[in-house]
Amino acid sequence: MTKLKLYKLLEELTSSPKESEWIEFKKNNSDPKIIGKNISALSNSARLNHKKYGYLVYGVENTTHRIVGTKFKFDKKKYGNEELENWLLRSLDPNIDFKVFSFQYNDKDIVIFRIEATTNIPIKFQGEAYLRVGSYTKKLDEYPAKERKIWIERIEDDWSSLICDSATLSDLDPEAINKARMEYKKKHPHLEEEVDTWSNSVFLNKAKVTINGNITNAAILLLGKPESEHFISPSVSKLTWILKDINNIEIAYEHFSCPLILNVDNVLSKIRNLKYKYLPDSTLFPIEFNQYDNWVIREALHNCIAHQDYSLRNRITLIEKPDELIFLNAGEFIPGSIDNVIYADRPPDFYRNYFLANAMLNLNMIDTIGSGIKRMFVNQKNRFFPLPDYDISQENIIKVRILGKVIDEKYSKLIMNRPELALNIIILLDKVQKRIPISREDFRRLKAKGLVEGRYPNIYVSFKIASVTGQKAKYIHNKGFHNKYYQDLILEYIKKNKSASRKDIDELLFNKLPDILTSIQKKRKINNILYLLSNQKGTIKNIGSRKYSKWILASNKSL
Repeated sequence: MTKLKLYKLLEELTSSPKESEWIEFKKNNSDPKIIGKNISALSNSARLNHKKYGYLVYGVENTTHRIVGTKFKFDKKKYGNEELENWLLRSLDPNIDFKVFSFQYNDKDIVIFRIEATTNIPIKFQGEAYLRVGSYTKKLDEYPAKERKIWIERIEDDWSSLICDSATLSDLDPEAINKARMEYKKKHPHLEEEVDTWSNSVFLNKAKVTINGNITNAAILLLGKPESEHFISPSVSKLTWILKDINNIEIAYEHFSCPLILNVDNVLSKIRNLKYKYLPDSTLFPIEFNQYDNWVIREALHNCIAHQDYSLRNRITLIEKPDELIFLNAGEFIPGSIDNVIYADRPPDFYRNYFLANAMLNLNMIDTIGSGIKRMFVNQKNRFFPLPDYDISQENIIKVRILGKVIDEKYSKLIMNRPELALNIIILLDKVQKRIPISREDFRRLKAKGLVEGRYPNIYVSFKIASVTGQKAKYIHNKGFHNKYYQDLILEYIKKNKSASRKDIDELLFNKLPDILTSIQKKRKINNILYLLSNQKGTIKNIGSRKYSKWILASNKSL
């Protein structure tokens, strides 16, 4: 926010009535617990007062609204050894987006918390929800009528819970209902036998897909027959798969409608999930992966369904390109940023379509107990692949990109050899390999750990795995270990191709030798390896003229 906008905002806030339930003024009281209670209260009260934001303003007298300045330094404030912002994010439930602006107004220091109004779920601080009553902060449970109003408005605002007039059970797909029963029993194994005794009407009520037997928008999306889509018009229930070539030219596409519980699998079946081989150091045996983790693809697609803003009447789109998948859905990213999801270490407790999300939870399509997004990051990390990219910069569009290839072998080798690295460090390294800027402070952290090299901002992931594992002798200077590896590569090549020229051998080994060696040193290294194989071990021999010589297996030796 620009200075002019901050000045205007401050002037508007200080001109408000003396007692406002969505604005709180303070001079210097920076007790972290009081701040947490105020954030909870202002978020809840902003909702009740139909405001987009609540505001906590430091540097203004509460009674007179006179601008006096503050000594409070939010960016330097900590709770114990933890930064205040991180502590507040962990202490607030569900996740809430608040931004803090520190600036000077007429040479007086001002700090403004802009706190997003809760969307239908009371915000709690350390397990307790608060609200503003006049100019006082109170516990929300002391005012049940106000608390009930928040929860009631939650249902009224939820598009997915709306009843489809004139729709009946006959408008739902029998195969989809059977699939829903099967998944419900997986999610609730203790009810497996009981579920089989329920009628479809009872089952759908129990699974919270319908309401008292009435067909909801969520029921049509997940279980409706294709011809039942008209019940949710003008919203649409569409998944579109598009295949593009390396030049971004569309070469195939297909549209899928409801029932989405079945058509998610049909969309996934279109994806060409090829095998990807990766040859780590010190072995002849490649690690083989699918390009894409099936769980990650499914989670990304289910998230699109759960979070889509159906009022915008857009399709959900999956674009398949060579070596990457792109998922697009309509709506704002509710957590505010991907960091809020990853570093808060818990999933969002609010979904735009709460009723739909709850139904998908019961039908084993999403998991609100653990963070699905965080697990996507962990799965990609464990496969040594680039992490998912979330682009929320466009208005009302969420774009997620999943790569099915290695970008930088140094990154992959590093995380392969350092499984103990924390996810927040892996995320920074992933940004480095993608040439996404990181802060100087983050650069210093990675540099101190020996994980990156270069001069800021031109940095890159360190190839010197040995220097970050403390095993330099093992990975670079242990010639016996490395020589055996390179010898095996040469022998395997000759065995498959019957012979190998010096050019063939150079091309085979050059990029696998340590970067710390110069080109001349690498050639000498290869000379030494060939000498060991031919003169000392007698495993290979050189034949032909000097100009057209080649290496073959010695007749009296075998692999």
